Amino acid sequence: MKYYLPVAVAALCFTACSKGSPPLAALDSGSAPTLPSVVAPSSTPSSGPMASASPVPDAGAKPCPDDMAYVDVSFCPDVKRECVDEEHEEPNHLLICHKFKEGVSTCRAQEEQRRFCIDRYEYPNKAGAHAAWNATWYQAQATCKSKGKRLCWASEWTAACEGPERKPFPYGWVRDHDACNMDNFFIDPIKRDGGFLFSSKDKAVLLKELSRLDQSVLSGSLPGCKSGFGVYDQPGNWDEWVISDQAPQEKSRWAGLKGGAWGHVRNQCRPMTFSHTPDEWYYFWSFRCCKDAEGAPVWKPSAKNMSAPEVEAHDFFPDPVVPVNPPGPSKTKYGRADRNRPKGTL
Repeated sequence: MKYYLPVAVAALCFTACSKGSPPLAALDSGSAPTLPSVVAPSSTPSSGPMASASPVPDAGAKPCPDDMAYVDVSFCPDVKRECVDEEHEEPNHLLICHKFKEGVSTCRAQEEQRRFCIDRYEYPNKAGAHAAWNATWYQAQATCKSKGKRLCWASEWTAACEGPERKPFPYGWVRDHDACNMDNFFIDPIKRDGGFLFSSKDKAVLLKELSRLDQSVLSGSLPGCKSGFGVYDQPGNWDEWVISDQAPQEKSRWAGLKGGAWGHVRNQCRPMTFSHTPDEWYYFWSFRCCKDAEGAPVWKPSAKNMSAPEVEAHDFFPDPVVPVNPPGPSKTKYGRADRNRPKGTL
């Protein structure tokens, strides 16, 4: 039996945003985007990581489609690294590591062999394209499913970002806002009549506001923001919806956001934001898709994971995103000396 997702969204503070980014306000049902129908899950998750054998492919078969990267790696669920340059970002209560001791890491859990496919770029997974924006988890999952894929498990996203050398950033051990699109000064969203304009039902108003706020770069345009597996733009640029494979935290339930978008936040491979429900949307929330590799065992999360509902396949982003005169990344980048800089300045 299908049931339809309620559109009411609770007021939340976006704790993983940059200084100057506003809290999320309650959005009324009149301004909510279209949401897919979902089907209640019919089974509970497995009691631990386990392999469900898939058919062995033909000798010449490829494990992944040409537009996806194949990840075959021994993944560590719990890594300890030594941070040698840490910033306490007080407004959002974050610890941001600017430099890790190179090559020093300890795995504090049993490693898992993981084989899967992941989009090289944010949806629509095309080099030089603008990513989908303003997405809910439900829209992202439904869109991936319409392409024969799914959202990535958080651990898959992390493994693809860290690469075969298990680095904290896709490009190495030192945070670099020139490699990936991050540390930009946010532009404040406009709120009118009790709601943000990026939730307007008027398509012209919506496009104008999303364009005004857009500090992204086109997919793959920063060659240095590429992991050892050939996956682009993971930290920075957009926050990306994933399926959490951890026990539910805060209000996110089975969902999570990875990457940190273009502001001054953690922007590493490991961290994930849990403070938003799957039916929320925000102007810098996007996604990329994953799928099981051909012939590889199907990985399952532990029993602590909260099963995500089955979402009806539907492409919520069929048309190319074409912003109108977007500002792009800020001309200057956020630094530790800029904590008192006025909001919205570039």
